[in-house]
Amino acid sequence: MKTVSRREWALLAIILVYSFLPTFGGLLRVIELGGGPAIVPENPRALADPLPIVLHILSSFLFCTVGALQFLPSVRRHYPAMHRAAGRMIAAAGCVSALTGLWMTHFFAFSDELQGFLLYWTRIVLSLWMVGLIAWAVIAIRSRNVLGHSAAMLRAYAIGQGASTQTVLGIGWVVVVGTEPLGLLRDGMMVFSWGLNLLIAELLIRTMFAPRTLLA
Repeated sequence: MKTVSRREWALLAIILVYSFLPTFGGLLRVIELGGGPAIVPENPRALADPLPIVLHILSSFLFCTVGALQFLPSVRRHYPAMHRAAGRMIAAAGCVSALTGLWMTHFFAFSDELQGFLLYWTRIVLSLWMVGLIAWAVIAIRSRNVLGHSAAMLRAYAIGQGASTQTVLGIGWVVVVGTEPLGLLRDGMMVFSWGLNLLIAELLIRTMFAPRTLLA
């Protein structure tokens, strides 16, 4: 891709590294469930019902990594066929990620230390919202509403990248405090991560599309 600028390559690299942080342990879990060595700590939920976990990990990884390409102007401009093909792929991956996340949130048994009332309902709402945003993005682009499509996908991407921000904040907390956040503190930190991502997405939308008045 000779038409992609150095700045875009740098942005892509940053997003890919950021996306890989939370999925590294997940990919190790997939290897383990596929018959590989047990590298990460045992998870009874993964052993009892591995399918939704594997689908969630793989679809989230695909959504966040391939999705990063969709935001590069040079790719959209010079490789429209690739942009459309990748768009179909990440739309499907994003829906699988959100729906498996929704299923695990409701049906998996979590202790109050790992998922309280606040985190449960936040996950439920954001999972449904993410599917709705992707559906609206597909409808918008079929109607040639490019700005509405872009805004909806950016918001969905912000939700999908929640785990990345949660991982960064969680690691930072452990480094500074020395203990893992649990209970209401953990719930609040995870909800804050999604809120921060969505705030950044809204700022980007208004910065990029402000001259054209977009409120998708």
